[in-house]
Amino acid sequence: MATLQDIKRRIRSVRNTRKITKAMELVAAARLRRAEERIVQMRDYADRMQELTAGTARAAASLRGLKLLQQREQQTVAIVALTGDRGLAGAFNGQVLRRAFTLERGLKAEGKQVRWLVVGRKGRSTLEFRRYQVDQAWTGFTERPEYSDAQAVAHQLAELYENEEIDRAVVVYNEYVSPLVQRVTEQQLLPISEEVLARGRVDEEEEEERQALLGDFIYEPEPEQILERLLPVYLETEVYRSLLESSASELGARMTAMRNASSNAGDLIETLTLDLNRARQAEITQEILEVVAGADALTQ
Repeated sequence: MATLQDIKRRIRSVRNTRKITKAMELVAAARLRRAEERIVQMRDYADRMQELTAGTARAAASLRGLKLLQQREQQTVAIVALTGDRGLAGAFNGQVLRRAFTLERGLKAEGKQVRWLVVGRKGRSTLEFRRYQVDQAWTGFTERPEYSDAQAVAHQLAELYENEEIDRAVVVYNEYVSPLVQRVTEQQLLPISEEVLARGRVDEEEEEERQALLGDFIYEPEPEQILERLLPVYLETEVYRSLLESSASELGARMTAMRNASSNAGDLIETLTLDLNRARQAEITQEILEVVAGADALTQ
C-alpha cells in the first residue's frame, strides 16, 4: 500500500502536469483564433482563384500544351502527407498517416509505384522508422505556414510532374471543421483535372445571363498563355490552403487534447486525494489502536 508521502508526491506531480497542459491549451486556443481567421480568408481567395482559372480555361481554344493538365498513364504516384512538427495533439498525426498508408496499399495493389513527400517532423520520423524512402521533407513551419513554404512544396511537385518522374500527386491532410472535428482529406494536386476547371461552369441560361451582366472579356495575351502562368499559381494556392487547413486542425486538436488532459488530471487528483484521506485515517486509527493497546498492557 502506498504511503502518505508517496501519495502526496503523486498529487504534486499531477498538479504540475495539469499546469503544463492548461498552459498549452491556452496557447493553442490563442493561436487557433488567428489560424481560423487565416483559413477563412484563404478559402475565399482559393475559390476566387479557381473561378479565375476555370474562366480562363473556358476561353482557351486548346489545353494540350499545358504540362500541368496533361493526363497520362499513372505508373508512379507521389503521396504528400501533411503532419505536425510536434505531438501532444491527439489523433491529428496518426489519422493522416493511417490514411496515407491505406492509400499506399491500394495503389500498390493496383501495381503502381509510390513516392513519399512529407511535411512535418512527426511524419518524417514515422516514415523513416518504418524504413520508407522519403524523397523530400519540409519541417519547422507546420503551426504557422507561409506562402513561401507552399511555393517550395508546389515547385517540387511541379518539377517532378513535368520531368515525368511522377504521374500523379495526392495530398493527405486534416481539413479543419471545428476545434473538435478534423476531417482527413485526400486531394489530387496533379494533374490538375478538367473537373476542377469545369467547376465554375453553369447551365446555358445562367451563363447567358452572367455574360449579359459582365460583358465579353478580351484576353491579352491569349488565354493559353495566361493559363500557362496561372496554373502554377493555382497549384501553390491549393498547397497553401492545405497547409493552413492542417495548421488550424493541429492547433484545434492540441487544444482539445490538452483540455482533456487537464480534465483527466483533475479527476486523478480527486482520486488521489481520497486515497490520501483514507491512508491518513488508517494511520490515525492505527495510532489510536496502539495507544489503547499500550494502556491496556499497563493496567494489567
